[in-house]
Amino acid sequence: MAKQKSFLDVIGISSLSQAKKETLIQMSVLAIACILSFCVRLFSVLRFESVIHEFDPYFNYRTTKHLVENGYYDFHNWFDDRAWYPLGRIIGGTIYPGLMVTAATVYNALNFFNITVNIRNVCVFLAPLFSSFTVIVVFLLTKEVKSVGAGLVAAAMISIVPGYISRSVAGSYDNEGIAIFCMLLTYYLWVKSAKTGSVCWSLMCALAYFYMVSSWGGYVFLINLIPLHVLTLMITGRFSHRTYVAYCITYSVGTILSMQIPFVGFAPVETSEHMAALGVFGLCQIYAFVQYLRTNMTPANFNILFRGVVTAALVAAGIGFGIASFFGKIAPWTGRFYSLLDPSYAKNNIPIIASVSEHQPTTWASFYFDLHLLVFMFPVGLYYCFRDLTDANIFVILYSVTSIYFAGVMVRLMLVLAPIMCIMSGIGISSTLNTYMKNVDKDEPVVQTAKSKKKAADYPIKSEIATVMVCIVAIFLTTFVFHCTWVTSEAYSSPSIVLAARGHDGNRIIFDDFRESYNWLKHNTPEDAKIMSWWDYGYQITAMANRTILVDNNTWNNTHISRVGQAMASPEEHSYKIMKELDVDYVLVIFGGLSGYSSDDINKFLWMIRIGGSTPEGAHIKENDYYSGTGEYKVDKDASSAMLNSLMYKMCYYRFGGVMTENGKPTGYDRVRNQEIGNKNFELDVLEEAYTSEHWIVRIYKVKDLDNRGSK
Repeated sequence: MAKQKSFLDVIGISSLSQAKKETLIQMSVLAIACILSFCVRLFSVLRFESVIHEFDPYFNYRTTKHLVENGYYDFHNWFDDRAWYPLGRIIGGTIYPGLMVTAATVYNALNFFNITVNIRNVCVFLAPLFSSFTVIVVFLLTKEVKSVGAGLVAAAMISIVPGYISRSVAGSYDNEGIAIFCMLLTYYLWVKSAKTGSVCWSLMCALAYFYMVSSWGGYVFLINLIPLHVLTLMITGRFSHRTYVAYCITYSVGTILSMQIPFVGFAPVETSEHMAALGVFGLCQIYAFVQYLRTNMTPANFNILFRGVVTAALVAAGIGFGIASFFGKIAPWTGRFYSLLDPSYAKNNIPIIASVSEHQPTTWASFYFDLHLLVFMFPVGLYYCFRDLTDANIFVILYSVTSIYFAGVMVRLMLVLAPIMCIMSGIGISSTLNTYMKNVDKDEPVVQTAKSKKKAADYPIKSEIATVMVCIVAIFLTTFVFHCTWVTSEAYSSPSIVLAARGHDGNRIIFDDFRESYNWLKHNTPEDAKIMSWWDYGYQITAMANRTILVDNNTWNNTHISRVGQAMASPEEHSYKIMKELDVDYVLVIFGGLSGYSSDDINKFLWMIRIGGSTPEGAHIKENDYYSGTGEYKVDKDASSAMLNSLMYKMCYYRFGGVMTENGKPTGYDRVRNQEIGNKNFELDVLEEAYTSEHWIVRIYKVKDLDNRGSK
């Protein structure tokens, strides 16, 4: 009777060599991780629809659509008169175009092959696609640092870690969606070029850096981390000609390429954030020249010359830097950069930066929520990197330390921390399993040295302990998978443009007030109408309602935003003068008192007050005037007179005093603040209600015209 063939024999795997089988397994695991990375980010599409999320992505979508329809030349020279009325905005010179160009390239490539797809769907699925590419790059980087096994573990982790998923779900069409891939690709190519000293790898690293610069302002982190790595190699005596070639080519070519981005311009040679890279580049030349002199001079003469040259160089560099700074040739650090060094700087000096929730310090709960198991395995991987120091290991150690600090200062930078946490945890888990797995099978022959035999004698139940350790790691990994899936599903897959909640019966309730209101604006207001709202909603109004707005999420003009804040915080009479000065036709506010939506304008009002009072025109606006007598922020009868009479308060609570929101509660009960409002019966003098959405989340008011004749 013929022997029955196994499935592996039928498909031909059993005939492969051991090396080819290992390669096949590696490729299979990596492919599964890539597919998982893409699929796990589709919760929002499955539950809602293919829709753009958040605020900034709507501007990116609008500009991408313009690029596809009009071409790059028109896109580059586009003056947007719908934004920042009456100032407008030059789009090509004020954005990082990498995201838009990438989406347009994918769109044109698909249409070239007759694959018809809407540009919106390309934008929606671009971040999940690049997350799959990120999985591959993390594998390659971890493989260079440690091993293939560590790379596979790190790749599997980055595919589902919430810290990265939070900015790469389907519909999250923002710069970070492709920037993390660009950043890790640059790091991988830098490690390769530093290892080999290859001109080819260095040029590829420079190109990857250029792609990163074109995609996200976070490129400043790269251009400071790589020089820090080079400087550390110098200090530790590991600097070599390979590092010299790699850095000189990467920095010089990368800097020249980055200056081709209009928004960046001459910043790489003029601003303080880039001076460290330039300084290390100069230091590399001095170091190489010193090594050349050392080989051609006697030690005594060399020491005399070395001390003189170093002293003269330091003095000249200090004087040159001081003169350039004095005459404004080197721009000072930006407010966001100062905020990274001093977390209290923005709160005390630049309220517009501090008002953004992404710029707040990170809590310990956020670390665990976004990283889970990685928080505990990260130190293990760090230990293994320190135990076997190489140039590549030093780089990831520096990346780890700096990213932990910056992620602690600003919650948005958790995105930068997540990849290195996966890499370090992959190294830690892989090394731990390698240590214990070989002791699980007692029957497997192990080649032992005299030292290992002695250790084995002191380790009588190594198989049992190894089995327990492997089981513990397996349990931890299982809980990590469940946690990541739950967080992705419940926390990071709900588009802010479409809200969802659970009813008393457990069924999902959809709040589509935003799109409903923007659609009303588009079809019921004049095409040249000017809309005043807080800056958070500017991008959505221009993209979805196609109406002119005063301020938006670019926040480049603090004075203009402050003027809007003054209008919101002032009494009606004063606000009316500001609105007429700004030529406002409609005012839009977000209110959650009826629906329970907590991210409304009343909760953001204190920031409007602070920003409004930060300029000379708003000197009359004092934050303390809006607190109650006990120093609390309240909307009930104890609220201050300034609060009760402010335009924001009246627009949000107009007609709300007669609404029953909860059983057993009085009319006018605010479900977010849990207070009965203090000013119920009032009328609006300078505004008239134009539209209120179904759940009262969006309220739109029309500014009344002045009387033809003066009246008392």
